[in-house]
Amino acid sequence: QVQLVESGGDLVQPGGSLRLSCAASGDIFSVRTVGWYRQAPGKQRELVAGITPRGSTTYVDSVKGRFAISRDNAKNTMYLQMNNLKPEDTAVYYCAVGSRTGGSTWLRPDYWGQGTQVTVSS
Repeated sequence: QVQLVESGGDLVQPGGSLRLSCAASGDIFSVRTVGWYRQAPGKQRELVAGITPRGSTTYVDSVKGRFAISRDNAKNTMYLQMNNLKPEDTAVYYCAVGSRTGGSTWLRPDYWGQGTQVTVSS
């Protein structure tokens, strides 16, 4: 069983930055693909960024050039650095641990964190 705990969500002004963290328990983190999802009110949950054990990454088009996903396998922790935040980035952000899949899905989550709220507003 893997438990994921996110932190770092906050209220920030447009153009600001935040860094989300997700700490994982257990001993499978280093060998699994991980990612950050978000869900805004009235919208479907979407994969924002993902990273494989070897460091290959993917990003949704709307965050390319602004967000960066990283992982520290020694600490069982993943991060999402978010820069130049926009109001449309407002959502609950979830970290997930799972398996890499083919096609547009990219990641099949097996474990989810509880979510952390990111609000971008002036």
